Amino acid sequence: MSLFSQTITDFWRTQFFNGDVLYSDEVFTVAINPDLSEDSWIIVLETSDGRVMAVLTPAPADKIGLYQVQDLSEPIFRQKLIETGVTLHGADYLFYFSEANKNELLQENLEGDLRHLTEQDDAVFSEFQSSASEQDLDDAYVELDHWAVFGSFEQNRLICAANMYPWEDAQIADLGVLTLTPFRGKAYARKVVRSISKYACDQGYEPQYRCQLDKLASVSLAKAAGLTLFGKWDVISPDSTD
Repeated sequence: MSLFSQTITDFWRTQFFNGDVLYSDEVFTVAINPDLSEDSWIIVLETSDGRVMAVLTPAPADKIGLYQVQDLSEPIFRQKLIETGVTLHGADYLFYFSEANKNELLQENLEGDLRHLTEQDDAVFSEFQSSASEQDLDDAYVELDHWAVFGSFEQNRLICAANMYPWEDAQIADLGVLTLTPFRGKAYARKVVRSISKYACDQGYEPQYRCQLDKLASVSLAKAAGLTLFGKWDVISPDSTD
């Protein structure tokens, strides 16, 4: 039985196995999928068990010369990318709730001064944004008009907010979270993440938490909120050679 839900495993299986498998061994798989979007024509996923899967569209695969390689491996594949001027964006960690942890979350009565935010919270949300740095706003990408937004308050002031929106036309809800600097390290983000994740699960979605590999505080938050590492996900860089 998989650690994660069928929704999650089916989504990633579709990404990599909806086309033709060009090469596969115990640790590395390369597939060709003509249906990938134009801005994600290479996707690389390294799962937490050490397997690496890469998928790309046919034309780049031909340009990189993958059809001519007999014994492919991850190092050879990455070297081929470099030689052709193809660069990846930089991996993100992917976290999801395991089935066991999700069931625990759904039975939890979450407490604290937090709630679902609506357009009527525009004034407090604007004040919240004005108290955050531009870098934090860009990194978190928390907006009031997203699919779901939850916030935590202290003395009627919004100090932590998380948002979600459906991801890649799947029953997966991607999550962003931002806590104002003076209030970090006090478990506000953990409670907000769990609250909005429970809401998403109740709506039939699987919460997804992404963060860059060097964002140690974000990694710690994911684990504290009960999420489990699924793997590392990377896509083509927008600055890469065509």
